[in-house]
Amino acid sequence: MRGNIYQFIVMVNEIEPTIWRRILVPKDYSFWDLHVAIQDAMGWQDQHLHLFIFKEHGEEIEIGIPDNGDFRDNPDILPGWDTPIAEYFHRPGVVCNYLYDFGDGWEHKVVLEDTLSQKEDQKYPKCIDGARACPPEDCGGVPGYCHLLEVLADRRHEEHKEMTHWLGGKYSPEDFSPENVEFDDPRERWRQAFAEDV
Repeated sequence: MRGNIYQFIVMVNEIEPTIWRRILVPKDYSFWDLHVAIQDAMGWQDQHLHLFIFKEHGEEIEIGIPDNGDFRDNPDILPGWDTPIAEYFHRPGVVCNYLYDFGDGWEHKVVLEDTLSQKEDQKYPKCIDGARACPPEDCGGVPGYCHLLEVLADRRHEEHKEMTHWLGGKYSPEDFSPENVEFDDPRERWRQAFAEDV
């Protein structure tokens, strides 16, 4: 497969109009690296567990943070930091589900759109396109988000003041600019998350 840069589109499921991002990441990324890139591009705060889910030959393959069965029924979660994305994204068109926050249940569709050649003057990862602001953390998943939008749109709603205060008065659901996306170093994010547990 040509090129050493993967182009993905990431879309939040069950939301219309769609909240989506188009990102470029190195082909040699691990799934942990891709997770961090998705979090940063979407605008999530990486405060909850995540999982990539592939369906192959009638079986599900789960990649994320192994938990030895303590949290989920399936203990066979492959560690994202040890699993290269190239092992599963074999060609453009491959799709997986990305689940973030098992409580709110934010599901994303992740599609490998293309493989590109790296540009010498370009820094990766990079967000090149997208639309709409990320839902606020802990807003209650899709139903809570839809309710939040209804409340914000109606200044006379009994919850309007409370919700606006909870959001800090700075949330606009249509605001997104790829130029404003900043990516963290996935190795540093891993150290912050796991250094004390290792």
